[in-house]
Amino acid sequence: MLAQLTASLSALKLPLRLSLPDGGSVDLGPSPRVELTIHDPALLQELQAPRLDRLGEAFVQQRLDIRGSVLEAVAVADRLSSLLVPEQDNGDVLHQPHDRRTDADAIAYHYDLSNAFYALWLDPEMVYSCAYFRHPDDSLAKAQVQKLDHLCRKLRLHSGERLLDVGCGWGGLARHAAREYGVHVHGITLSKQQLKLASERVAAQGLGDRVHLELRDYRDLAGKENYDKIISVGMFEHVGHANLPEYFRVLQNQLKPGGLVMNHGITAHHVDGRPVGHGAGAFIGRYVFPHGELPHLSMAVAGLSDQGLEVVDVESLRMHYARTLELWSNNLEQKLDQAAALVDERALRIWRIYLAGCAYGFSRNWMDIHQILAVKPLPNGSHSLPLTREDIYL
Repeated sequence: MLAQLTASLSALKLPLRLSLPDGGSVDLGPSPRVELTIHDPALLQELQAPRLDRLGEAFVQQRLDIRGSVLEAVAVADRLSSLLVPEQDNGDVLHQPHDRRTDADAIAYHYDLSNAFYALWLDPEMVYSCAYFRHPDDSLAKAQVQKLDHLCRKLRLHSGERLLDVGCGWGGLARHAAREYGVHVHGITLSKQQLKLASERVAAQGLGDRVHLELRDYRDLAGKENYDKIISVGMFEHVGHANLPEYFRVLQNQLKPGGLVMNHGITAHHVDGRPVGHGAGAFIGRYVFPHGELPHLSMAVAGLSDQGLEVVDVESLRMHYARTLELWSNNLEQKLDQAAALVDERALRIWRIYLAGCAYGFSRNWMDIHQILAVKPLPNGSHSLPLTREDIYL
């Protein structure tokens, strides 16, 4: 079986070396740059149909180890899977149920891992979303500040306005908007650990009179038309397809007439929102984002429009996110010893594969990310937006 397997794999000419449980090794192509060390002999049989979720799971379970660049390992794994595993139609997309408890548990699983762990590989402001690169060699820190400004300029923030930040994370955007644009920010999150650190940073920067952050579900926002502007960054991926109408209804309800709402989030490649193929989506759903569902851009635009919000601008930042994730992955790989002191081995392996895999996935158009700007028209149907976008790019 081993001879037959290695013969078939060698024909693929991959830059990969397999180190076998018996101490031997097989090069599957010239000049291998990635080495997979197989600890479990049963894994050799599974390599005949190497779905990405199975390979990722084997790494998480320490049935195999990676030597070399984890980013390159993902690329090699994808090529291996693409050549040996026929893509199948996933059939009907099954939407997962979402309620307050389920969503809170999913957020806690992902975001309450360790603030110190995230700080190892994020930028100093701990902005956990796609950066904005004006130039390819921009640093991560610079690109994240540019992203915050890009969002604030699109929202045309003015001093004294009230801004709702849905899913405020560690508060980087809230602090930036309050400090640089003079707005009053109400941020909500379901992550207790994020809220704790975000609140500490607000206090340390003397922004307590302009930034109010709290643990709250978006469905529990009270009142109506409380905010001049609303922003949601990296949040609607957690809402669920079935709850998108309610999510957009809440945003519309909280926004004043003439106000703007910005929805910045990851979107699906497939129109029906089905997960990424070859098992990549299954791995993310099982190990990284439980109950996460990516809507297609068309679903997001339809959801906003159905609530009477007029979409006025859409921008894809897919290649920006590929670069962001590559830098995050590189940062983590350079600090593995420190990371190992903060999270357990299983969690660290999940995050190594996740960051590298997503960097590769965005670069290959497996998924996208869009900033969608919409306005709530005035009662007479008008709004006061400029006729061009020149003010955004000055």
